[in-house]
Amino acid sequence: MSDVFEAGLDELFVYNIAKGIEDHTMVFHGVSSPIPMVAMYFSKLTHAKNMVYFGGVSSAIDPNPPFMPTTTNDWTMIQDRTAIISVDKLFDLAQRGELDRSFFSGAQIDKYGNQNVSLIGSPDNIKVKLPGGAGGCNLSGDCINYTIWTTRHRVQKRKDKKFYTLVDKCDFVTNVGHVTPQGRREDLDLVGNGPDWVVTELCVFDFDPESKIMRLRYLYPDTTVDDVIESTEFEPIIHKDVRVMDLPTIEDVEIIRRIDPLNVRKREHPKNELERKFEL
Repeated sequence: MSDVFEAGLDELFVYNIAKGIEDHTMVFHGVSSPIPMVAMYFSKLTHAKNMVYFGGVSSAIDPNPPFMPTTTNDWTMIQDRTAIISVDKLFDLAQRGELDRSFFSGAQIDKYGNQNVSLIGSPDNIKVKLPGGAGGCNLSGDCINYTIWTTRHRVQKRKDKKFYTLVDKCDFVTNVGHVTPQGRREDLDLVGNGPDWVVTELCVFDFDPESKIMRLRYLYPDTTVDDVIESTEFEPIIHKDVRVMDLPTIEDVEIIRRIDPLNVRKREHPKNELERKFEL
């Protein structure tokens, strides 16, 4: 029997999302957010035991679900909670500047961290109608910080055309990043500081303090700077100390697998990406 222990891309991805969650903070995930849901519960059990965990749309506070459900709006997420609040109270809390972190994604994410989950094309010529942002337009303005994630960073090539998720400019801004067509966050008097981390299947970005453009910080053990550049429509800033990310421990991975026996963390990843394994 081999002694080699391997983690999957899905487990490293959860671990990278979780590393952005700090102890003694208030954290919320919204709808269609299975990976942040797993990452939040993992954080609550490991390095952020004093985090206040708002569990999805039900806004149950510090639930203890027996397992991670297949939807973030499942009754399981109110099991053994300490309290529950309505969603409107959650938005009030964010507007007062008391919600420390949330999580957003998008069909398009631009260099300033704006996200598009509304439409491809233009409002006058919609080519693809996307599901919409729910409350993301509000919370992306009000949360103290938020994490962006996408499992679709790798460029897609079809009929000599390239299709990017990380684009130079979004067709439509649903959730606000650092610099929008209407101005910078400070010009718009937004409460929160905006996105601070972007986690993808190829790398982890933060944002350059001056330009507010995405800055490459960490690579996976099997990706390179050239891989990131090839799959990114804009030119990201490369941190002078870009390096391979820290890996989780075997115990960390075992906790992720225990709390997520239905493997909901894998559902967003393309099958070919799930074949990537990393020896711990």
